[in-house]
Amino acid sequence: MVVIAHLSDIHIDDGQRSIDRTRTVMDYLDDLPYDLDAVLVTGDIADHALPAEYEQARKLLVSRHPMLVCPGNHDDRAAFRQHLLGQRGSAAPVNQVHRTAEAVIALCDSSMPGKHEGYLEDETLAWLEEVLAQTPETVPALVGFHHPPAVLHEPFIDGIRQFGEERLAALAARHPNLAAFLCGHAHTPAATTFAERPLLVAPGVASTVRLPWERRAHPQDYVDLDQPPALAFHVLDDQGRLTTHYRCVTT
Repeated sequence: MVVIAHLSDIHIDDGQRSIDRTRTVMDYLDDLPYDLDAVLVTGDIADHALPAEYEQARKLLVSRHPMLVCPGNHDDRAAFRQHLLGQRGSAAPVNQVHRTAEAVIALCDSSMPGKHEGYLEDETLAWLEEVLAQTPETVPALVGFHHPPAVLHEPFIDGIRQFGEERLAALAARHPNLAAFLCGHAHTPAATTFAERPLLVAPGVASTVRLPWERRAHPQDYVDLDQPPALAFHVLDDQGRLTTHYRCVTT
């Protein structure tokens, strides 16, 4: 059985609030009486893509569990590489893969420099194609990124979702062992489908987006800062069945 923790949108800035909320989630994960197969953080690590924000995130995103982190629309690839990953700064997509005996997790960069909407560059799709080609058909693969490639019926998020998604759907059709897509960006826990697979959206750590039918103080009151940070647990069992649990985390 594979168990993966999935969090997103920590938005580290110069305030204590984002630090405290992220630390609460990371402490919760490290205190679990279970060794997770991976912890995924699907983007928007730094709120303004500043070196100091990434350096703070680098201190926070430390775990006894294997970790994979990808950029979001608030991130800058070069700063992300240099100040979070400790690599040489580069504007190339930040793609990572984690392989276990039971599953493969590919985390793709859907960010577009200078834009809030998402898109998987040809380089990233070619990389993902190679990762899946090297994966035995009997081993399930989970593919993650920041931007959802499908409408979630939240107009603010839908306007800056992942576009060009038909290319990803065509890739999925060539790889039956691609079990699910995982993303963030929406700041709300959600579950839908894309390319005939589950599309599972992690809640936001920094905040929660109000849905169109929820009460707002005014029309532009999108963000709820009072909800606790939350995350998802994805469980892939020995029969290939995927189950997702969503959990709020409080101090």
